[in-house]
Amino acid sequence: MGTRSTIALEFADSTVQQVYCHWDGYLSGNGAILLKHYSDPFKLRDLIDLGDLSSLGKHIGTQHAFERAPEDECTFYLRDRKEQGCKAKKFVDFQHYLVNHQYEEYEYILRKDGNWYVKCHDEAFVTLKSAIADEQDSIAQEETT
Repeated sequence: MGTRSTIALEFADSTVQQVYCHWDGYLSGNGAILLKHYSDPFKLRDLIDLGDLSSLGKHIGTQHAFERAPEDECTFYLRDRKEQGCKAKKFVDFQHYLVNHQYEEYEYILRKDGNWYVKCHDEAFVTLKSAIADEQDSIAQEETT
């Protein structure tokens, strides 16, 4: 079963674009990949330009058979399966995004302040770095008890 997430970018002009990702949306999956490999807004824009994803990889990669993704490469519904209706959703600003965005289990956004934020389930947005650190602390505490 997929752990669904969304990935968004707030541009310098305050507009926002968002895509959907079906697999591995949790913090230690897509959260860690986004923080480490997609903190450059230009690279993230290139990813978002390709639309909704089946899976996020460390590299955008090149077109490939949908069923046989190269290791560490993204798999896109439009690019790799030629599925229609998978382009990024666009919002006029962050407030418009908050009201109208696609809701999933994990929602990631790179804001124009240069920081990644995440909203897990129905909680408030927090910085992705702090969410990952809190999760790692929680796991470490469970292991010691």
